[in-house]
Amino acid sequence: MTAPQGFPLEPTPIHVSDDVLDDLRARLTLTRPPLDEGNEDWSYGVPDSCLRELVAHWRDGYDWRKAEAAINAYEHYRVSVAGVPVHFMRKPGRGPRPIPLILTHGWPWTFWHWSKVIDPLADPAAFGGDPADAFDVIVPSLPGFGFPGPLTGFPDVNFWKVSDLWHSLMTETLGYEKYAAGGCDIGGLISSQLGHKYADELYGIHIGSGLRLDFFTGPRAWDLAQSRPLTDDQPADVRARIIEMDHRSASHLAVHMLDGATLAHGLSDSPAGLLAWLLERWNAWSDNGGDIESVFSKDDLLTHATIYWVNNSIATSMRYYANANRYPWSPSHDRTPVVQAPVGLTFVTYENPPGIHTADERVQAFTSGPQAAWFNHVNVNAHDHGGHFIPWENPAAWVSDLRRTFRGRRP
Repeated sequence: MTAPQGFPLEPTPIHVSDDVLDDLRARLTLTRPPLDEGNEDWSYGVPDSCLRELVAHWRDGYDWRKAEAAINAYEHYRVSVAGVPVHFMRKPGRGPRPIPLILTHGWPWTFWHWSKVIDPLADPAAFGGDPADAFDVIVPSLPGFGFPGPLTGFPDVNFWKVSDLWHSLMTETLGYEKYAAGGCDIGGLISSQLGHKYADELYGIHIGSGLRLDFFTGPRAWDLAQSRPLTDDQPADVRARIIEMDHRSASHLAVHMLDGATLAHGLSDSPAGLLAWLLERWNAWSDNGGDIESVFSKDDLLTHATIYWVNNSIATSMRYYANANRYPWSPSHDRTPVVQAPVGLTFVTYENPPGIHTADERVQAFTSGPQAAWFNHVNVNAHDHGGHFIPWENPAAWVSDLRRTFRGRRP
């Protein structure tokens, strides 16, 4: 593959060695499951029956080479940014004036979670859209999450330090004078930091949450209940929602922020253990109605899990949480709003806070609440379909919302 005309780099397709894949199958063959009685409803965590089926498919049925070929239908590059190895995927825009757009994933995402929105964003006309909405789409892997491999020499990695890397990638490595950014989860925080620190060099940002940049600051940032205590006078639906959301996130935040390195010893050694930890989040955080395969097929799940496994990246991926707290965010200026670049937001009712029930209520709760004051928000939408992985779960909504954010903001 040769470099695209006008692009400064030579592509480097993804390739995982046969030795790594053979080692994976050998480890899967030796999986020793735990005793797991009375857990068919997932109430104790991932059921052995569910994981056993996926492990067997990973070992005997799943075809990484097929997934690798689909991934390599896009351009892939490996560069060094401030000494940090960075992988990114690219789809050049097709339209009169495409603008560059960097899309940043979160945890437990991979760069491939953006795969359903890349083509419509790059080539709107091929999907019934307006070619004037085209983007040059850049999709990096968060350092330490996947390719090009394990992250070393950056033990204090966190979201706001990656935002500096992304700005250098876009302006220095790739030579863009101005660009757009989008992200979800950790990627939403990275994009917000770009819109805070580098507002004049961005067309705007579009994010999948409205988290404040100081979300991980404080001695009990790992405990979501600090801001939603249970009280006797709460309505039943509010109380139930608080408990439900704590079940989704309490162990995730606490372990990743306080004890991630301990867990990583097991997850780096056992592909079944790694899959279980990822699977629980993919199941609990997606809007799947009790059937995860309505959102992620078995092969989808295993493609994302394989990206984590073959790069031995689970330890540094979890490190982001602890380091966001240990090396807390500090503002680059005192202007208001904090994020001065134009901001679009996409919410889903699956993640509504307690007491909020509809999409309209979600938009109203944000625009009239304290979070809105952090953002120069220009486009706020909420949708009834989709969960935490909305660019994968409801790609049409994400694409439509993002396009709307940048209309009228192009050169």
